Amino acid sequence: MTDPAAPAEEAMTVAAAVAGTATTMEAAAANPLRDPRDKRLPRVAGPCVMVLFGVTGDLAKRKLLPAIYDLGNRGLLPPGFSLVGFARRDWQDQDFAQLTHDAVKAHARTPFREEVWKQILEGIHFVPGEFSDDGAFDALAMALAEIDETRGTGGNYAFYLSVPPKFFPVVVEQLKRTGLADAPPGSWRRVVIEKPFGHDLQSAHALNEITTSAFPESSIFRIDHYLGKETVQNIMALRFANNLYEPIWNRGYVDHVQITMAEDIGIGGRAGYYDGIGAARDVIQNHLLQLLALVAMEDPTSFDASALRREKEKVLKAVRLPSNLALYTARGQYAAGWQGGEKVVGYLQEEGIPPTSTTETYAAVKLEIANRRWAGVPFYLRTGKRLGRRVTEVAVVFQRAPHLPFSKDDTEILGQNALVVRVQPDEGITVRFGSKVPGTAMEVRDVSMDFAYGESFLESSPEAYERLLLDVMIGDPPLFPHQREVELSWKILDPIEEFWATQGQPEPYEAGSWGPESADAMMARDGRVWRRL
Repeated sequence: MTDPAAPAEEAMTVAAAVAGTATTMEAAAANPLRDPRDKRLPRVAGPCVMVLFGVTGDLAKRKLLPAIYDLGNRGLLPPGFSLVGFARRDWQDQDFAQLTHDAVKAHARTPFREEVWKQILEGIHFVPGEFSDDGAFDALAMALAEIDETRGTGGNYAFYLSVPPKFFPVVVEQLKRTGLADAPPGSWRRVVIEKPFGHDLQSAHALNEITTSAFPESSIFRIDHYLGKETVQNIMALRFANNLYEPIWNRGYVDHVQITMAEDIGIGGRAGYYDGIGAARDVIQNHLLQLLALVAMEDPTSFDASALRREKEKVLKAVRLPSNLALYTARGQYAAGWQGGEKVVGYLQEEGIPPTSTTETYAAVKLEIANRRWAGVPFYLRTGKRLGRRVTEVAVVFQRAPHLPFSKDDTEILGQNALVVRVQPDEGITVRFGSKVPGTAMEVRDVSMDFAYGESFLESSPEAYERLLLDVMIGDPPLFPHQREVELSWKILDPIEEFWATQGQPEPYEAGSWGPESADAMMARDGRVWRRL
C-alpha cells in the first residue's frame, strides 16, 4: 500500500540535506511519530542544550565544535538548539562564538554556509568560571533556565566533559549540587565522559560511584570515538548481514587476528596528559579491546544497547592473558629518528617529559579467548606513536589450505588468506587470496579485492563525533560502552601494567620504524610476523 506522505517526506529529506535552513530543520523535527523503520528521513534530535566544558581544548576545537556545525549543516539539529561553553576565560558570548567560528572554518567536514552558521550563532552562549567556583555553576544554572524560556529547549541538557579526568569528579559534584543533574518530569539530563574512564580498575570504580551518585546509568554516555566510526560499525554489518564469512569466523578456519592502531605522530603538546598514562591505557584498554569484542562476539539478538553490550561483555570476560607476560607482551619508547623526511626528537626529549620517564609509547600484547568459537586462536594487539605510518586496521588471518596440489615452487610467494577491515585512513575492506599468475606455469601469488567507502557510496562518511553527539541528544546508547565493559577491560590490562611497572625502562625504538625488536620476537615465538602496513 502506498504511503501518501512519502513524497512529502522524501522532499523534506532532500531539502534538509541541500538547504539546511531553520525551516527545513523544523519540518524534519516536527515528525516524531514516524515509523523508525522508515529510512527516508534521518534521525533528528529534539529540543536541547549542549553544555561543553573545556571549550578551549584541542578536542573541542578540532572535533566537537566542527561536528556540531556539520550536524546543523545536514539538518539534524533541532530548532532552538543551543550551545553553551564553560571555561576559565574572561569571555563574553561573542568571544566563544568567534572561537567556534574559527574551529568550524578550519575543521568542519561539510562546506561552510552562512545561513547555517547564523542559525547556530543564535543559540551560542558562554559562562566563565573555574570548576570549583560555586558561583560560576549557579550562573550556569541561571543561563540554562533562561535558554529554556527563550529557545524552547524544555530543560533537556547534555553536559559534555571535554576536560582532563582529574576534573570529572568536581564537575559532576557541581552539577549535582546545583540540581542540573536532576531532570524534571518530561525532560532529560545526560553527561558525556571522555576516555580514559579511570587509570585502573580501582579508579574506574571510584569514578563510576561519583558519576552514578548524580546521574542514573542510563544517562551516562562514555565516549569511545572509535565506536562511532563507520568502518567499526561495518564490522557488525560484514559479519551478521552476510552469510559469506560467518561460517568460517571461528577456530576451525582462523589462524590468528591482528588489531593495530599505529600513529606516525609523537605526543605533540599532550605531555601533561600522556606521561604516566602510556600507549596501553590510552589505546588498548578502550579502542583495541572494543575492536576485539566486536570481531569476536556472538551475534546479538538485536542491536539495542543491552543486547549488544551483553555479547561484548561475554567476550571480555573470556579473554585470557598469556602465562608468561615477559614473552608475550612488548613495550617501547620512541627514540630520535626520521619521520616524513624530518629529523624528530625522542620521547624523553619532548617538552614536558621527565628524562627518567618509563611511560611506554608502544605496547603490544597477545591475548586468547577461552570460548568454543575462539579457543586456541591468538589475538595480537599493538599500538604505538612515531611508527612508519598512520593506520588502524583489523586483520583476520586464515589458516593455510590443508592440502595444496602444487609444488613448493608454485606457491613459494603465496601468503595466508586474510580479511582486513581498514578503519583509517583509507576506510574500507580488503580480502587477500591466492590467484594464478597469467602464463604457462602454475604460479600462485597473493592478490586483493578491495572495497573502499569513498568509491562505493556517494555520501562521505560522517565523522565519528557527528554520530556520537547525535546519539547523545537522541538518547541512543548502543555505541557507548557500559561500565561493566570498562571494568572488564581494566581487569585485562591491570596485570599487564603491574608487570611492566617492575621492568624499568621501556625498550627504545627508532622513530619511523615499526616498534621495538621485542614485539617482533613475540610474534616469532609463535611462528608469525606482524603485517607490514
